[in-house]
Amino acid sequence: MEFTLVSVLVVGLFLLVLQVGFVLHTRNVLVASAQEGARYGANADRNPRDAELRTREVVATALSTSVAGHLSYDAQQVVRGGVLTVEVTVTGPLPLVFLPAGPMSLTVRGHALEEAR
Repeated sequence: MEFTLVSVLVVGLFLLVLQVGFVLHTRNVLVASAQEGARYGANADRNPRDAELRTREVVATALSTSVAGHLSYDAQQVVRGGVLTVEVTVTGPLPLVFLPAGPMSLTVRGHALEEAR
């Protein structure tokens, strides 16, 4: 009797820890990919569209092409503090293991200073 009750708690705790691990891993990969894409798009011979494509490529390599396909990417030039920057925004659903958590989405941004052309 006790084994059944304890095993239900242990499995639930395991799924919760697994879910937190997936969310943190996905978030970290998306942040790093957005930053890499922004740096690439900020080069003097590149434009924001190149930043968007580079971000998609890095996400597909780091996670998978199916995950990269479910995300939306946006890259644009933004003025921050009087300085022209490239901003890459990645938005998409989080991978869920523990379904009672409900659908969740994540938005991350990466910035880089635009090089003079």
